[in-house]
Amino acid sequence: MKRLSLVALVAALSVTPAVTPAVAHAQPAVAHAQPAVDPQVALDSYRTTAGGPGAALHTHSRTLHSGSASITENRPITPDDRFRAASQTKTFTAVAVLQLVDDGSVDLDATVERYLPGVVTGNGHDGTKITVRQVLQNTSGITSSTSDPQPQPDGTYTLRELVRAGLTTPPRTAPGTAFEYSNTNFALAGLLVEQVTGRSIGDVITARIIAPLGLTRTEYPRSRSMAAPFVPGYQGGRLGPFFFWLDRTDSVEPSFIASAGAIVSSQRDLSTFQRALLDGRLLSPSTLRQMRTTVPMPGVPADSRYGLGLWRLALTCGGEAWGHFGDLSTGHSSGTFATDDGRVAALVTNTIVLTEPATTRIQVIDAALCA
Repeated sequence: MKRLSLVALVAALSVTPAVTPAVAHAQPAVAHAQPAVDPQVALDSYRTTAGGPGAALHTHSRTLHSGSASITENRPITPDDRFRAASQTKTFTAVAVLQLVDDGSVDLDATVERYLPGVVTGNGHDGTKITVRQVLQNTSGITSSTSDPQPQPDGTYTLRELVRAGLTTPPRTAPGTAFEYSNTNFALAGLLVEQVTGRSIGDVITARIIAPLGLTRTEYPRSRSMAAPFVPGYQGGRLGPFFFWLDRTDSVEPSFIASAGAIVSSQRDLSTFQRALLDGRLLSPSTLRQMRTTVPMPGVPADSRYGLGLWRLALTCGGEAWGHFGDLSTGHSSGTFATDDGRVAALVTNTIVLTEPATTRIQVIDAALCA
């Protein structure tokens, strides 16, 4: 089908602005155990009510699928099919910053002004009062942009321009007082990595994370195209009892979402990444503990909390899982979560899910990890 021209980016994940007066860092109590839900039933219900052509769930023990990978062929989504991981990129970017913390090149509680002098200023923003930790934890006070960044002559965007555009919106809270999800924070984190290392954020993520872990289906892309096999992304709508689909796979310029959402990957690779992170293969134990120090995420269900580019889910069977969700206007909606005892679940569907369906993706991840 004919692809639409680029429209305003759907935020990688929309979160209700926080209204809590203070940030709490203590871990919450675990959820009480509840009867397990069959993962296939949960996946089918999610795919049906979300309205996508297909969905897949890759876990530590099996791969489940529902519907089809595309509207032009009848095949399931496989664990090695590429898709745009969207905000799952934030965890990669956070790890890149935290590896610099382990190297002694970055101090989590130093201000961003130390590393990016004069960058965070204007419209009520003050880089001398915002720490690196607050940027990664979305408690910097920097909100989502209401201004369009200006592209370069070749149509790409620089991180510095993404940050400039993001800072045109005044902060709604003081630094360190409340959680507010913002792509601008992770554009700023990517820019910090580039300033400290002298290399592009894509090259740093590739050299420090993708290559060492052997993530052969993962890349920080420089073009809109994806190498096959990949999962096409769709935007859809309902006409009476029928759905119609618009192919949106290549509709977003990767540099527009950059270190907040550009990574292309697969369910298998993202599972490997999350397992390596929790297993201590990417960060020192002390820095991983800092990454897993969380704040509340108001407006998000299931007792969700946010660390440093890392999302915590309380499981209905007890305990917790760590990972991230991602949504993009290209028509990909996904999430990958792992537990300390070796379980992992990666979910993807090939349509953008603007509102949670009757069976939510949190419930699908929970069913997979609790089965």
